[in-house]
Amino acid sequence: MGRPWLVHSETAPVAQFRPQRLCFFFNAQIHQIFHALPMAIELSRDPGFAIDVMAATDDHLALARDIATTRGAGPIRFLRCGGRWLDALSAVTGGSTPPKIAALLAARRSLRHYDAIVVPERTSLLLKRLGLSQTRFIHTCHGAGDRAVGYDRRIAQFDFVLLAGEKQRRRMLEEGLIREGHYAIAGYSKFDLTRRHGERQRLFPQERPTILYNPHFSTSLSSWASMGEDIIRQFAQDDRFNLIVAPHIRLFDNRRKRAAMEKRLAPFACLPHVHIDLGSRASVDMRYVHMASLYLGDVSSQIYEYLARPRPCLFLNSHRADWQEDRSYGHWRYGPVLETPDGIVDAAARAIADHASYEAAQYQGVAHTFDPTLDRAGARAAQAVAAFLARTAPSSRPHVEGLPHLEFAHG
Repeated sequence: MGRPWLVHSETAPVAQFRPQRLCFFFNAQIHQIFHALPMAIELSRDPGFAIDVMAATDDHLALARDIATTRGAGPIRFLRCGGRWLDALSAVTGGSTPPKIAALLAARRSLRHYDAIVVPERTSLLLKRLGLSQTRFIHTCHGAGDRAVGYDRRIAQFDFVLLAGEKQRRRMLEEGLIREGHYAIAGYSKFDLTRRHGERQRLFPQERPTILYNPHFSTSLSSWASMGEDIIRQFAQDDRFNLIVAPHIRLFDNRRKRAAMEKRLAPFACLPHVHIDLGSRASVDMRYVHMASLYLGDVSSQIYEYLARPRPCLFLNSHRADWQEDRSYGHWRYGPVLETPDGIVDAAARAIADHASYEAAQYQGVAHTFDPTLDRAGARAAQAVAAFLARTAPSSRPHVEGLPHLEFAHG
């Protein structure tokens, strides 16, 4: 994918042109790293690009550096934004990441030097109002679910958008969020980093079907507040299944809230057939998804990551949604939907036994959600972005005096 960056003519000396500078900026929880870093790794191997990864916490950079090293990345610079005062702010708020606006204000002066900024979220678009109006912004969606939040009106402000598949393309075109020449279907980059290889990790001492309970973080949609502990209690008292409790990482993003809940759930967590993870790296890297025999949840887009290998599902309508004709609940066609948690263990057993009734819908939904070429999405995203930047770049890109000197650390 490399391109020459030298221009020569018979009447002029050879001129040195600089590589395009791209920053992959992570301004939210660590799960978003998986949706953009594969492209950064691919572009880092192209001498036509200088790649930086910038984040507001050391945890983000440690995860990104570990992945880049494992995947044999080219030169990547890993940068903290904002200094230690952002850590102090996080300590006050209790979150794993500092408030987004504070991180943006801390990063804006550094970010103005880039030709393009790649982000998996939308709040960073505020940088356009903070002096980065000439910088191109590239969006990598951080999920491929059905809810309207995944089709945020702000997506239309991006210069280029990377999509997982036809479902996103059709809906975003319909809603005026993307335009021809400014998007590409690249597939689901997270799969590049989370493919299951070899033997599954052994989490439980006894082999049983494994239930993955994955409640969402939204208070208005999540099953956690009204059903969560009741669900755990019922599985704890019945040893037919192993149970993994792994909520969306944002549900317990507050450290104090997480510590209090871990203490509350400790009697269940000590059982040999119950594993509770309220926000570790394991909760976002799909290892639990690969272990599961049944997905139990509400509205998280992680359902599609699970269904990349179709298996039984069971959904919880804790908020009494009138969902049948609502495309934001399209994934509830892939398994039974419960209105209460009563008899949840028996319901899980029935859902496994009756999976054949939903299998065709699951295959159809996955094919519509993810581009059929599931592998190498990061490479395809990199090629699409490189082509877009080449097409929209100024006719010449000489070295600009005053930009900071770059020294790279290999991933």
